Amino acid sequence: MFSRSRVVTVLIVALAGTPAPIASRQSAPALAQAQSVPSRAEMEALLRDGRIIRKRSVSKGITGTWRVTLSDGHTTHDAHVQTIDEDKLEFTSNRGTELNFRDTWRFNVAAYLLDRLLDLDMIPVTVERKFEGDDASFTWWVDDVLMDEGQRLKTKTQPPDAAAWNEQMWIVRVFDQLIYNTDRNVGNLLITAQWRVWMIDHTRAFRWNKNLRTPGDLERCDRRLLARLRTLDRATLEQSLGRYLGNNEIEGLLARRDLIVGHFAKVGEGSLYDARRWP
Repeated sequence: MFSRSRVVTVLIVALAGTPAPIASRQSAPALAQAQSVPSRAEMEALLRDGRIIRKRSVSKGITGTWRVTLSDGHTTHDAHVQTIDEDKLEFTSNRGTELNFRDTWRFNVAAYLLDRLLDLDMIPVTVERKFEGDDASFTWWVDDVLMDEGQRLKTKTQPPDAAAWNEQMWIVRVFDQLIYNTDRNVGNLLITAQWRVWMIDHTRAFRWNKNLRTPGDLERCDRRLLARLRTLDRATLEQSLGRYLGNNEIEGLLARRDLIVGHFAKVGEGSLYDARRWP
């Protein structure tokens, strides 16, 4: 599940005057501090329309990425910007050869919109916006980050509430099977000081494949997530995600959804649970 270490793209709002610990590949904490957490709509508006008052490149990682500071005169906050948009008929890496390879900022936006359809609230707010003339994804910079999953494993840190941790990780695994995420690694699962998990960096997801990438990861499923999965249909996906996903990508998504729903119907009620929700 975890193999390629890419740039940690981190993204949400810090309390004024209280810098939070940041994962190892982040730079300084976000400059702007809000007195209260903005709503999702307010985050989207700042990401889409806020004036860029500072920018700096993120030096590590395979693709060129940027960290920018945005302000609308009232709220100031950082965002992670990706402009990568590559298509290759054939791509070879240490994992082997992949056909119809795509690595694109568009999938960051699609993952966020799908997160909203499924009511997960585990992917930071992400919008489409121009950056220096290029189309790009702007993602809310998560702060209050305690560590990423790589650091947790390296330090052998155990979550204070194992049950709550497992509930989140089971959702991550279902979601990654749904989007056929080929690049989930220990650097792009962020853990806040409250041990809330955020999934970031989805530029290499949404493959055409109609099979599950690692079906063994489907151990358990949140009941509400499963109910939401059942409501997905082509019309809904085309309306919400059609700007970012093509026909083959939507067909693959629906086929994998059917396999996931069928799997949990087969294994039965014992595989389901009611995940606790974050405020």
